[in-house]
Amino acid sequence: MSKKAEPNFYESVQRNFDRAAAFTNIPAGLLQQIKVCNSVYYMQFPVKIGKDYQVIEAFRVQHSHHRLPTKGGIRFSQKVNQEEVMALASLMTYKCALVDVPFGGAKGGVKISPRDYTVDQLQKITRRYTTELVRKNFIGPGIDVPAPDYGTGSREMAWILDTYMTFKGG
Repeated sequence: MSKKAEPNFYESVQRNFDRAAAFTNIPAGLLQQIKVCNSVYYMQFPVKIGKDYQVIEAFRVQHSHHRLPTKGGIRFSQKVNQEEVMALASLMTYKCALVDVPFGGAKGGVKISPRDYTVDQLQKITRRYTTELVRKNFIGPGIDVPAPDYGTGSREMAWILDTYMTFKGG
């Protein structure tokens, strides 16, 4: 007898959405639109660490554009993956909607362990991640507003703002 696999985090969020949606009178097509992530940006970029280059894997997910800007934290963790970032972006949308704040949900993730890098190396990684987001118009006051999360704080947010302002001429 085969055992059914446990759902991943994103599948669990989706399943719970379906359970809650059953108690609404919202049309199925609209529920499907509410449920899916609108934009998923997966990226890999090189960063020079010491004498070598490392390819860093990262994500930014904008779950819902029903209200703009989207908002959500950026986490630095070796355990970050696309499904986790999609699940967290979805949950951010639902949290914003429940308390009626005018934002769609988003989330970002950079697949690194911050403890493995110096402050200068973290700055390089953060700035390069931000550059990738700016180039694809995935960040900005009217588009998507990042925030700290696991492994990030005010220092990383200051680097993000500075990098953004450099690109946008501020």
